[in-house]
Amino acid sequence: MPLQLFSFIAKCLRQFLAGFSSPQRHFPLGFVFPFSCKQTRLDKAELISWSKGFKCTGVEGKDVVQLLQSAINKEELYVDVVALMNDTVGTMMTSSRDDKACEVAIIVDAGTNSCFMAEAQLIETVEETSGRMCVNTEWGCFGDDTTLSGIVTVYDQCVDKESSNPGKKRFEKLVGGFYLGEIVRHVLITLAAEKAIFTGSKAGILRNKDVHEDGMAKTRSTLETLGLRPNERDCCWVKHVCWEVVSRSAALCAAGLAAILTHMCQSRELEQLSVNIGVDGELYRDHTIVTELLAPGCTITLLPSVDGTGRGAAIVTALALRLAEQRREVEQLLSPLRLSRSDLQRVQALMRQEMELGLGKETSARSSVRMLPTYVRATPDGTERGEFLALDLGGTNFRVLVVRVAENSIRMASEIYVIPTSIIQGTGVALFNHIVECIMDFQLKQDLMEQILPLGFTFSFPCQQLGLDKAVLLNWTKGFSASGCVGQDVVQLLRDAAQRKEHFALNVVAVVNDTVGTMMSCGYDDPKCEIGLIVGTGTNACYMEEMRNVGTVEGNDGHMCINMEWGAFGDNGCLDHIFTTFDQMVDENTINPGKQRFEKLISGMYLGEIVRYILLAMVEKQVLFRGKPCPKLQTKDIFQTKFLSTIEIDGLALRKVLAILWDLDLHASFEDSVLVREVCQTVSLRAAQLCAAGMAAVVEKMRENRGLDQLDVTVGVDGTLYKMHPQGSARGGRGLPQSRALGTATTATAITPIKCFSPHLCLLGAHGEGLGAAHGHSPT
Repeated sequence: MPLQLFSFIAKCLRQFLAGFSSPQRHFPLGFVFPFSCKQTRLDKAELISWSKGFKCTGVEGKDVVQLLQSAINKEELYVDVVALMNDTVGTMMTSSRDDKACEVAIIVDAGTNSCFMAEAQLIETVEETSGRMCVNTEWGCFGDDTTLSGIVTVYDQCVDKESSNPGKKRFEKLVGGFYLGEIVRHVLITLAAEKAIFTGSKAGILRNKDVHEDGMAKTRSTLETLGLRPNERDCCWVKHVCWEVVSRSAALCAAGLAAILTHMCQSRELEQLSVNIGVDGELYRDHTIVTELLAPGCTITLLPSVDGTGRGAAIVTALALRLAEQRREVEQLLSPLRLSRSDLQRVQALMRQEMELGLGKETSARSSVRMLPTYVRATPDGTERGEFLALDLGGTNFRVLVVRVAENSIRMASEIYVIPTSIIQGTGVALFNHIVECIMDFQLKQDLMEQILPLGFTFSFPCQQLGLDKAVLLNWTKGFSASGCVGQDVVQLLRDAAQRKEHFALNVVAVVNDTVGTMMSCGYDDPKCEIGLIVGTGTNACYMEEMRNVGTVEGNDGHMCINMEWGAFGDNGCLDHIFTTFDQMVDENTINPGKQRFEKLISGMYLGEIVRYILLAMVEKQVLFRGKPCPKLQTKDIFQTKFLSTIEIDGLALRKVLAILWDLDLHASFEDSVLVREVCQTVSLRAAQLCAAGMAAVVEKMRENRGLDQLDVTVGVDGTLYKMHPQGSARGGRGLPQSRALGTATTATAITPIKCFSPHLCLLGAHGEGLGAAHGHSPT
């Protein structure tokens, strides 16, 4: 009965604890259980099979931790089983040095087993993909499928046949001390039968099972004790047989170890692996040369275990408690950033509410989402033709393009120009002078100085559009603060700069937001594209609205593209419930505190800073970098958003994450790199979810506007964060498993391999906004 075994263990525990002065003191307990188990948690393990002579019925297939805990509870002991481990794990935990952890352990005793630290992403039986996990190989079962039939001898077959589990634990029966004496015995029986040894003795005694279990290390005295009268030659033969059996055992053990080391070296993409190996039981020290020959790319150090099954259990238990406490601290810090479905539905509802206010003539001033008319009344139909200039200004880099649209092709040439910080934060005159100088440089290089081409101006800042070629700047974002521009028509500022530079071959015919340019560019290839989305340094969206709903512009017929300027969503306080202390710290240290609140939760300009503040809090809580001060982490913008993208790449080895952190002067451990990756994933997932909630509000409004049960629409997407982040598209869908999860009814057939929301997606290339500006004014 299983209850008898575990009840006996619990009673022994009660007797042991009886000597303590505080019987009601709570104790965490580590349980070393050296049998084959299927372990799903540190405190949950189902016994697969007994070995080493154990046959207790009713335990196989049961959770041994629960069986022990139930028995302990019946004894009314204040003991919680927090960790179960194999004896190899205990050995590994007690064999570390201060300078380097032990990552492999081997037991060679009555039985044999090994464990090692494997890359979690390679373990298909667990969901965890980050970091490393200790794998208990249970290599004693190696060969149970007849893999080792080529090296199994007749002596091994006899030992297996006489064992309590024939056909099982075949490797252990070649290696473990429980069986080596029996192998020697069967060899001696054969030699005696052939009159090679013990010719003057009664060798029948050797036929008794287990009679020679201790005979490996003894010669004459042992043999005489058995009633044999060995001569010198007999003793030499016995010693030789023992040596051969033990040497084979050691060589097989070394071969198994070499396989583990080679796997570790290859999975970590190392040319040379240097590793500490904890050992317990009968260790074959003289045979380590075999391992070195079989695994030449590995340097090993053997470290004898110090009470692996006792002290090791205590260390694992202490580790489990430390990790549990660390996890509580981490969850406390990250839980405010983890949004529930109801949180996202509320964001969607608030976005829809702000959209309605922004469209109303009397209510637009109260909305944080400005819903600006763009005077773009239609999307491309594919018949547009001509040659155009395009200017794309949306950040510290801007592009000048020439676009040639023909019947069956679109050809483009472009050049990227840098705007120095001194100009970005200087005067408007200097800014637009610099832009015109770059346009002239581009036209000169493209031999276009003598041509007057229509120019489309993508201007990615909040503007009140008064016409297709007239847009008044409402405020700067993305770190721009050039004076003399807010409240001015940006097209006129550009024309004035051209006059100052005496560049008269500049014909600005359209100014569009980058979202509009994105939508128009995608719309040239797909007429169903009626939404534009930018997720880059900043974030914004636009869509085709029914004119009858646009109260800020006269007329009721047709459609008009609305530039939402959704980066300012929440500036009126409606999103305060999802703002964390980290978001508040980021906001307070920007050049526009209290502004562009939604953008500061989503866009690439701010995500790195959110991560930095979280990491600082974790250092303060002593769950990261061992709680040691990190002066470099105090530096603003040191943790750039591009690091999030790199760290979150699927399959990126954590040693590469470590390299990134070390390059930042952050002396991270392996555990630290796992935690940093989790922080990055949490921050970027929230950004994607919020973006998806906003998009769900847009597509649902469009569907209701048109009185449709099902909306089939394409979203043009652009922006460096969306394109460069490894989970940019996938996480939008993960946050809202298709916008239908929030009540929208949209067709979800992606037109590119990247799908983010339930509408179709068109992921633009490097020139999407500039191409859209060209389409925005091309003749039809």
